[in-house]
Amino acid sequence: MRDKGLAGQDLVRPSTLSSLAKESIRLRIVTGEIAAGEIYSAPALAAVLGVSATPVREAMLELATDGLVEVVPNRGFRVVEPSQHDLDEIFQLRLMLEVPAAEQAASRGITAADHARFLEMAKLIEKRAQEGDMVGFLAADRDFHLGLLGTLDNSRLVEIVSRLRDQARLYGLPMLAQRGELRESAREHRELLEAICRQDTVAVAAVATHHLEHTRGIWAGIAETAGQ
Repeated sequence: MRDKGLAGQDLVRPSTLSSLAKESIRLRIVTGEIAAGEIYSAPALAAVLGVSATPVREAMLELATDGLVEVVPNRGFRVVEPSQHDLDEIFQLRLMLEVPAAEQAASRGITAADHARFLEMAKLIEKRAQEGDMVGFLAADRDFHLGLLGTLDNSRLVEIVSRLRDQARLYGLPMLAQRGELRESAREHRELLEAICRQDTVAVAAVATHHLEHTRGIWAGIAETAGQ
C-alpha cells in the first residue's frame, strides 16, 4: 500500500481505538491519501496508524456500512470511487441544506462565546492551509461547518451533512495545497463567520454558495468554482 504522507500523523491513542481509527482513515479517504480503487489490508493500515489490526478492521467494517469502502474477501478493503454524477448530486444536496441553514444561523444570531469558538476554528483552518496539512485542514474544516450547523439544534441535519461530506472525495486538495491555493478556501470560513455575526443573510447566502462551489471544484481536481 501507499503510505506516503500517512506516517507520523493522527497517531491513534489507546482509548476508543476503533472510533479514532475510523476517523483517521475516513479523513484520509476523503482527501485521497487512501486512494479509491486500491485494496488495503487491515494489518497494513494498522501499521501506519500504530495500532493492532482489530480496531482497524472494526473501523473499516463501519466505513463499509457507511458506503465509503467495500469488503474484498480474503484481501482487505477497497475504497469506493464516486462518479462525477454522484459528486454533482452531493453538491446539489449540500447547497439545498447548508445555504439555508447558514442563513437561519445568521437570522438567529450566535453568542459571543460561539463567535470566539468559531473564530479560533477559522484561524486553525487557515493555519493548516498555510502548512499544507491536508488531513489537519479537513478535520478543522469539518469541525467548523458541522459546528455551525450544530447551533441550530438539529442533530439530523448535522448527521445528513456529515454523511454527504464523507461521500465526496477532495481529489484536488493535494494540488491546491502544493500551489498555495488552499489558503483562499480557508479564508472563506472567516468571511462566512463575519457575515453570520452581522446577521447579513444576503452575504451569508453568497459566501456559503461560493464556498460550496469552490469545494465542488476541489472535488473535481480544479481550482475554479463550479460552472466556470
